[in-house]
Amino acid sequence: MTDLIKRLQERRANVWEQAKELLDAAEKRGGAWEGEEEQKYQRLNADLDAIDLRVKDMADAEQRAKDAEAAFAGLLAKPETAPVADKRDSELRRWARGEMRGVDIAAPSGVSFRDLTKGTATAGGNTVPTTFYGQLMAHLIEVSGVMMAGPTVLNTASGETIEVPVTTAHSSAALTAEAAAITESDPAFAKRTLGAYKYGVLLQASSELLSDTGVDLEGYLAMQAGRALGNAFGVHAVTGDGSSKPTGIVTSASTGKTGGTGVAGAFTADDLIDLYYSVIAPYRNSTSCGWMMRDATLAAARKLKDSQGQYLWQPSIQLGTPDTLLSKPVHTDPNVAAVATTAKSVIFGDFSAYFVRMAGGVRFERSDDYAFNSDLVTYRAIIRADGLTVDQTGALKVFAGAAT
Repeated sequence: MTDLIKRLQERRANVWEQAKELLDAAEKRGGAWEGEEEQKYQRLNADLDAIDLRVKDMADAEQRAKDAEAAFAGLLAKPETAPVADKRDSELRRWARGEMRGVDIAAPSGVSFRDLTKGTATAGGNTVPTTFYGQLMAHLIEVSGVMMAGPTVLNTASGETIEVPVTTAHSSAALTAEAAAITESDPAFAKRTLGAYKYGVLLQASSELLSDTGVDLEGYLAMQAGRALGNAFGVHAVTGDGSSKPTGIVTSASTGKTGGTGVAGAFTADDLIDLYYSVIAPYRNSTSCGWMMRDATLAAARKLKDSQGQYLWQPSIQLGTPDTLLSKPVHTDPNVAAVATTAKSVIFGDFSAYFVRMAGGVRFERSDDYAFNSDLVTYRAIIRADGLTVDQTGALKVFAGAAT
C-alpha cells in the first residue's frame, strides 16, 4: 500500500508538471492552443481529478477494513456451535436414489442462489449457481463543501434558539493633549441568532425487496438519506437568505473584489490576489482560512499566474491534503455560483466564522406500520440545523463579477 501511495504521489506531481508546460507554451503564444494541446490539457486535468478520487477511495477502503476487522473480532469472540446436518439435503439425496417417493421442499432460508443456464441444461448447466457481488455500486454526485471547509459546529440536544453575542466595533484610543478631555470610545455589540430548521426525507422499500436482496440495502438507504439531508442543507449553507431557512455564507459576506468589465464576470490573477488581501491578516492566518468555489471555477483558477510567472494554484504534495491557491486550501462546492456578470463566484476567508448548529443529531428511523396496507417499509431521516456567519466584520469575502 505504501508503494502504491508513493507512485500515486509521484504520478500526480508529474501530471501537474505536464499541465504547466502546456499552459506555459500557450501563454508564450498569447494564450492560443496548437493542435491537440487543449485536449491534452483537459485530459491531464481529468487525470488529476481521477488520482484525487482514487486517494479518497483508498482512505474510505482503509476505514471499511478497520470496521470489518472490529466486526470480525466481535464475531470470533462468540462461542462456536457444532454444525448440524441439513435434514432436507439428506432427504433429497434419498429421493434421488429412489429410496423415497416424494419429498417436501421448504422455503429456503438465508441467502439463496439463482440458477444459471451454462452450456446445455441437460448436461447439468442448471446446477450452476449465480455468483452475486454483494455490494451495491452507487454513482457519485457532487456534495456540499461547507462542512469540509472548517466551520464552527455547535451540537445541541434540543432545538431552542441560541443567541451568540458578537462585537461589531472595538474601542479606539486617540492622541490626547495635556489636561484635555479623553474621548470616550466604547465597543459595540450585537447578537446573532441560531435556530433549528428541519430537513427531512422519506424512503420506502417493499418487504420482499428487503428480504430477498443480496446487498445491504438498508445500509445504502441510510447513507443515501444522510447524503440527501446534507445536500439540502448545503444549498442553504451557501446561498440561504435567512427567511425561514439558514443564512448562507455568500448572503452575509462582503465583496472583497469586483472584476473588470467586458469579461463576463471572469477574474484575473490580480483579482484573486486583491481578494486575498481584502481579508485582514488575523483572519488570513486562521487554520480555517481558505477558498471555496465550484469545480469549473477552480479549473479556470488553475491556469492563472502571478506577476513573477508562478502559478497561483499548487497541487498538494501530501495525499489527502487539499490543493492550495496562494498557499491556502481550496474547497469545492457545487452550490457556489458559476462565473458570470454580477455573480459571486469565489469565497475567501476564515470559515470558522460561519457557525453551523445541529440540534439532536441525525435521526434515521424505520416504520413497518406507516404503509402497512401496501406492505412497504418506510425509512425517515431528519436533521434540524441552522447556519449563520457570526463574525460579519470581514472574516469572509467574495469576488463578484462586474455588472457589464
